[in-house]
Amino acid sequence: MADTIEEYAAGAAQPKGYDEGDITTLKSLEHIRLRPGMYIGRLGDGAHPNDGIYILLKEVIDNSVDEFIMGAGRRIDVTIGEDNKVTVRDYGRGIPLGKLVECVSMINTGGKYNSEAFQFSVGMNGVGTKAVNALSSYFRARSVRDGRFRCAEFRNGELISDTEGECTERNGTEIAFVPDETMFKNYAFRPEYVERRLWMYAYLNSGLSIHLDDRKFYSQHGLQDLLEVESGEERLYPVIACRTKTLEFALTHTNDYGENSFSFANGQFTNDGGTHLSAFKEGVLKAINEFSGKNYKADDVRDGMTGAISIKLREPIFESQTKNKLGNTDIRGPIVTEVRDFVVDFLHKNPAVAEALLAKVSSNEQMHRAIQEVKKKSRDTAQKTRLRIPKLKDCKYHVGCKWPRGVQPKETMIFLTEGDSAAGSLEKSRDVDCQAIFALRGKPKNAFGESFEMIYKNEELTFLMQALGIEESTENLRYDKVILATDADVDGLHIRNLLLTFFLCFFDQLVLSGHLYVLETPLFRVRNKSKDLIYCYSEAERDRAAAQLGKTSEITRFKGLGEISPDDFGEFIGENMRLSPVTLDNMHGVNDLLKFYMGDNTPDRRDYIMRNLEVLDYE
Repeated sequence: MADTIEEYAAGAAQPKGYDEGDITTLKSLEHIRLRPGMYIGRLGDGAHPNDGIYILLKEVIDNSVDEFIMGAGRRIDVTIGEDNKVTVRDYGRGIPLGKLVECVSMINTGGKYNSEAFQFSVGMNGVGTKAVNALSSYFRARSVRDGRFRCAEFRNGELISDTEGECTERNGTEIAFVPDETMFKNYAFRPEYVERRLWMYAYLNSGLSIHLDDRKFYSQHGLQDLLEVESGEERLYPVIACRTKTLEFALTHTNDYGENSFSFANGQFTNDGGTHLSAFKEGVLKAINEFSGKNYKADDVRDGMTGAISIKLREPIFESQTKNKLGNTDIRGPIVTEVRDFVVDFLHKNPAVAEALLAKVSSNEQMHRAIQEVKKKSRDTAQKTRLRIPKLKDCKYHVGCKWPRGVQPKETMIFLTEGDSAAGSLEKSRDVDCQAIFALRGKPKNAFGESFEMIYKNEELTFLMQALGIEESTENLRYDKVILATDADVDGLHIRNLLLTFFLCFFDQLVLSGHLYVLETPLFRVRNKSKDLIYCYSEAERDRAAAQLGKTSEITRFKGLGEISPDDFGEFIGENMRLSPVTLDNMHGVNDLLKFYMGDNTPDRRDYIMRNLEVLDYE
């Protein structure tokens, strides 16, 4: 990649011939299949909660929820079969029969441009269901209206059947689809991710009943129910909740570090927040300062806070088709005012809640002052190494590279490795433009139960925080992906657990925001005399590869990353890289889990191991 505009221009290829024959017009669904990322964000295989198959499910359910919002239909049935066939049936008004085919196959066709038909719709651009159709190997849309039905079937986006007739079913729409395996390689729906999404729909739409097989998802109190589940028995005071026709919000505090926020717009989970979330946080800060007569900082108020906001508006502005972030700026002022006024009034009327809340905020303020003193001392002692962090091999994107206008850098990532040998192999085979390496000098300190002061006094962890840019805040994270790249042995797994403990205890927002990953590296390499080779990540894969390449194949067992050559490494930190995301919806119960596995309770862990070893021996 060129470092300057001049180098980029000099290296650019000369333009080829260009005439009418080079102009191509694609059908609506063809464009979706060609550029799926524009419509659903990412493809994936279902291992991450934001992978494409869940976005397809969301797009269909969104339409059913829109019917509920308009007062048509209080139940949605969802099934996911063993063949990955997804069926969603609502009992709303049903798609108008005469436009059924167009509504599921032609972009910019739909009823949500009509603000009377859909006042607070999630989908406003007529794309969602078409994307599901285009990216499915099989797709069926069936609508029932007043004793008549129409059913259209598609394969790979092409209409194969269109029937119409009489029926006795209730009004509504049924969508069935099977995600295309050529687009989503080796995919599988994970029940926990599906159930999480359905609970979110239930919390956001009080009175809506969603059924997944024999499970029911229903909420009576909306965001208040959500926060009671998220905070559990750890909350310091009852949830403060407010609900109007177009705005709903709730908040509480626990003794955890960091903040946990949920934001929604027209029933859509905006996981990247937006103006509504920032306005909610500002309103809470203003309310507490007005009530207390003090001037607390934002971190003082938000540390340990779990909050949620949901807003309904006629013309939502999202940053992309996947609707991850709300961009409406005109709503900021009204939200700040409404949140501030309600919280101030609530605290005056509920002195016990006010006392518990202010005690937490005051405790946060004292803690942050102490942390700042420790940080100042740490910065003073580490100033000489600040400009060049030991063991960090940065990527070009972070060393002053000037990118040409319109040329965007790739996703940046940093590998946290153990020792110099693994770092050496990675360094020789990495993409220097976007891949950085930080080599640990051994096993990091177990951070569980430690104080912030210890963390900032530990040299190794200080260098790590500096490399990631998170000394002051996780919002300053310098890389899109933080990847744990440790050996697949006992020591490597121990180092991985120590790093996970560090992030979960002190930088949980980095995990909650989906930035932490584990690098999967092959355990075996199988190669025959013709130099054909296959990398294997399990013994089963090894056996299949040996059968494929011949019994006389050479099998190499990689004991550690340092034993993998740079040429080999290049095969699995590039396009074929396997990353396992460290996913976490909330911090509820995490402390107890860390206490058992990383705390000072060696006898309990020993007993646990021995009991499970007995089970394994018996089996």
